Amino acid sequence: MPAPAHPKPALSRWGRAFAVVAWIEAFTWAGLLVGMFLKYVTETTEAGVWLFGRLHGGAFVAYGVVALIVAVQHRWGWWRTLVALAAAVPPLATLPAEWWLRRTGHLSDAPAQEQAPAVV
Repeated sequence: MPAPAHPKPALSRWGRAFAVVAWIEAFTWAGLLVGMFLKYVTETTEAGVWLFGRLHGGAFVAYGVVALIVAVQHRWGWWRTLVALAAAVPPLATLPAEWWLRRTGHLSDAPAQEQAPAVV
């Protein structure tokens, strides 16, 4: 079986952290939505909002911090950074943002020719 024509570039350490935090943020958003359904629609329990509200708050902050670190490390422009940060607001939008950034190589280490020369 032949190798793929365009192998996916490996994610950088911070790119992997961004991907993980994006998934966690989306998961906690989904949990919070289920919790709100149970609290306000079925009026059965407040436990989901209590738990996922706290988890999502932490994931939201972590996502923002990691997105800013990756933006600086990978030299994203202001537009890409703004899109990544704004993706934390609508439910589950961090997933398409992560997929887009991964597909376009913005979570990968810079190619060798683009890296700054080493100081000796």
